[in-house]
Amino acid sequence: DHMQWSQEEEESAKEKAAENSLVKVQWEDQDKYDREASKYWNEFYKTHKNNFFKDRNWLFLEFPEILPKNRREELKTEERSSKHTKINSTNTFSHNNEMFEKGEKYWKKNYGGGSTSVQGYVYNKNQAKSLTDNPQGKNSGEELGRPESFPGSDATYRILEVGCGAGNSVFPILKVLCNTPGTFLYCCDFASGAVELVKSHSSYNSAWCSAFVHDVCDDALPYPFPDEILDVILLVFVLSTIHPDRMQRVVNRLAKLLKPGGMLLFRDYGRYDTAQLRFKKGHCLSENFYVRGDGTRVYFFTKDEVWNMFNLAGLTEVQNLVDRRLQVNRKKKVKMQRVWIQSKFQKPL
Repeated sequence: DHMQWSQEEEESAKEKAAENSLVKVQWEDQDKYDREASKYWNEFYKTHKNNFFKDRNWLFLEFPEILPKNRREELKTEERSSKHTKINSTNTFSHNNEMFEKGEKYWKKNYGGGSTSVQGYVYNKNQAKSLTDNPQGKNSGEELGRPESFPGSDATYRILEVGCGAGNSVFPILKVLCNTPGTFLYCCDFASGAVELVKSHSSYNSAWCSAFVHDVCDDALPYPFPDEILDVILLVFVLSTIHPDRMQRVVNRLAKLLKPGGMLLFRDYGRYDTAQLRFKKGHCLSENFYVRGDGTRVYFFTKDEVWNMFNLAGLTEVQNLVDRRLQVNRKKKVKMQRVWIQSKFQKPL
C-alpha cells in the first residue's frame, strides 16, 4: 500500500503513456462512442450481469463518512467485539433477515402500515390515494412538490451513489443501512440494464433504497428529489467514464444536491495506472482518455485535476491523495502498479 515510485519508474510510465497516445481514434468513431455510451454500458451489463466486479466491502474502511456518525461508532464497537477489522463478504447478508425485519418495522411505523407504488415511487396508502385522486395537486398545495412526494422524504440521512452499476456498493451499504433507522440510499446509473440488475436483486427493498436511471451529463434531467438534501454523494470509478469536457458540469450539478456540510466521496483511476499503460496504440481518444475494446471509456486523473474540479464547484478539500499500490498475481508472476486518486470534499456550512 502507498508505494513510492522511483524516478526511473515514473519516467518509464510517462514514456509508455506517450507511446500509446500517438495514434488517436478517428473523429467519427470518437463521436460514436460519445453518442452511444449508454449502449456500450448496457451491452457490458448484459454480458457480465453482476459477475464482473466484486462487492466493495472496503468502502467503510476508506470512507467511514458514508454512515451517520452514531452508526460509525456502533460499527467500530461491533467490529471490536466480533474481532473483525473490516466488513467482509464471507457471510454476506447472513444476518439480513433480522436486519430487514427491523427495517420493515421502521418503514411500517413511519408509513402507516402498507405501501404502494405510484409513478415509480413508494408511498404509504394515504399518500398514494391523495396522489391518484388529485394527480395535478389541485387544492393541495401542489402535492407533487411537497416533501412527501419523493422517495426517502421522511429520512434524516440520505446518500446518493452515482453510477451504481450492478450494485457492488449498494448492497454492502444496504447491509448496514437497513439496520439504521432514518437513513435512505439513492442509486442511479445511465445504463438501464445495470439499474434492473440492482432492482431485481433479492436484497433490494424500496423501503430504504431507490434505484433509478439517470444521465448525469444531462443538466436538464431532474433528480427524483430536491436539491440540498443529500448528506453524502459517492462517486467511485464513474467520473472517469465521462468525456473530460463534461466533467466540470457534472461535478457542479452534484454539488448542488449536497446539503451544507454534506460530503462528496471520490475514488477513480490515477495517471499512469497499469490500466493506462496497457492500452495499445489506436485506443487513445484524447490526452489520458481511452476507449476499451468493448466501447466503454476511461480517463486517468491527477490529484490536481480533481482538486480543481471540486474547488470550482464550491467544495472544500478534506482529503485528496494519490494511492499507489503494488498488486502481484503470483500465478501469472505479474506485478501491477495500481494508481488511484482518493478524495473527500465537503460543501461549506
